[in-house]
Formats: sequence, structure tokens, C-alpha cells
Amino acid sequence: MTMPADRLTTLEIRIAEQENTIEELSGQIAEQWKVIERQQKKLDALTHRFLALEEQTAPAHEATKPPHW
Repeated sequence: MTMPADRLTTLEIRIAEQENTIEELSGQIAEQWKVIERQQKKLDALTHRFLALEEQTAPAHEATKPPHW
């Protein structure tokens, strides 16, 4: 079974367009992954700083309820 030339050409064009779209999306995903990695590093650093500050400002003794509570 042979396809008419115009139908084959149409399919080839569609495949080429899909390949281009896939390459563009792959590039976008790679860029987004870099952003996510940077954000994760910032979050880790902020978490570390927060925990260090919390440790420095924590009261020396644990606050307990008075006996009548």
C-alpha cells in the first residue's frame, strides 16, 4: 500500500514539528530544573539559619504551666 506523495509530505512535516516541540519542551524542563535546584539550596540555607537562630533564642528552661493549671 503506497501513500500519495502529499500525504507522506504532510506526515513528515508533522513529525518534524513534533520533534521541534519536544526539543523546546526538553529545554524548558532543563531550565526549570535548574531553578528548582537553586530554590532548594536557598530553602536549605534558610532552614539552617532559622534553626540556628531558634537555638540561640530558645529559653534556658522549658516553660511549664503553673501547678494550678
